Amino acid sequence: MTFKDFNFDAQLFEGVQSMGYLKPTPIQEQAIPIILDNKDLIACAQTGTGKTASYLLPLLQQISKTDKVFTKALVLAPTRELAQQIDQQVEGLAYFAGISSIAVYGGGDGMIYEQQRRAMADGVDIIIATPGRLIAHLSSGVIKLEHVQYLVLDEADRMLDMGFYDDLIRIINFLPANRQTLLFSATMPSKIRKLANTILKNPEQINIALSQPAIGILQQVYMTFDHQKIKLITGLLKSGDFKSVLIFASRKETVKELNKTLRREGVNAEAFHSDLEQEQRETLLRQFKSRQLPVIIGTDVLSRGIDVEGISLIINFDVPPDPEDYIHRIGRTARAETTGTAITFVNERDQKKFSFIESLIGREIERIPLPAELGEGPVYQPELKRKSPFKKRKQPWPKKASA
Repeated sequence: MTFKDFNFDAQLFEGVQSMGYLKPTPIQEQAIPIILDNKDLIACAQTGTGKTASYLLPLLQQISKTDKVFTKALVLAPTRELAQQIDQQVEGLAYFAGISSIAVYGGGDGMIYEQQRRAMADGVDIIIATPGRLIAHLSSGVIKLEHVQYLVLDEADRMLDMGFYDDLIRIINFLPANRQTLLFSATMPSKIRKLANTILKNPEQINIALSQPAIGILQQVYMTFDHQKIKLITGLLKSGDFKSVLIFASRKETVKELNKTLRREGVNAEAFHSDLEQEQRETLLRQFKSRQLPVIIGTDVLSRGIDVEGISLIINFDVPPDPEDYIHRIGRTARAETTGTAITFVNERDQKKFSFIESLIGREIERIPLPAELGEGPVYQPELKRKSPFKKRKQPWPKKASA
């Protein structure tokens, strides 16, 4: 099957060709006909499967046939980086079709907010927004969404993990009931099912989430105590010929501390986190994409918000809390049929979580012995119950004094 088989308008097909698209991916092959048939859709698809184009292409086809006076489509995304990437993809695909879009996200100064407000008030065809910033615009009463015909929730599971459920419901209340709703998620926990039952009507379902890393990823693991991690990661970065490296940690505080430590060790690295201003975040991503900055350290939000080809090494400084997050983290490398390396540090407390990852991918990940100068690491005993680092209170919490 090729993209010619979808019978897109000539201008849209020209955009498809200019983007270098040849054959549709499985999610595109299944989702595009359903969306063109005006049906609601629940699609379980991981990052890197081509899901963005799977909903953008049919929406662009539908919008091109309408009177483009009001906003016709709303795409909600969990992070500003993903919103920007979706907007860039719209610009590429719709270049010849004359369809407009804007990415709406927080951060920046009042000038950016005003630019977003004016663009939406003028009736941009497609809005790609993070929930929090869109709520701010809607609360002002200037932006109207009563003509929106298409709603897309991209990476819905991540939005719920970030606490956006109430914001999503509030936004949906601004939309007409008679619309087409598309929900894309990498995982399908019960909270996603609950949301889908609330906002979708008789949806079709697609499941492309194979929960398997790309074949080109060399996966390795070090069993290491916490005090050995810094020397280990410094040695890996200085000894290997890795031009582009992503380091993941599960907490923002760990990201900041690790960045300070690596810079003291002479590693050219930068931390990427929510405390940075929007301009700082965009600068870091540009430097990383252009290979001016070889190492970026971030949390799991970055694992779904960055799309850079040629990343040669992924390091999990700690084991991600969810096995699916491991797939997303290491999926940043070996994209577009390239190869890459993914290394995970596992301390004694994270061994159980790591065993769940191996169960998910269905195989054992190669164990690499620590360098001799670091000494021995912990013995792998995932079945061993370990004491909580938090002490239990013997007395109940005191009651609040009555007013």
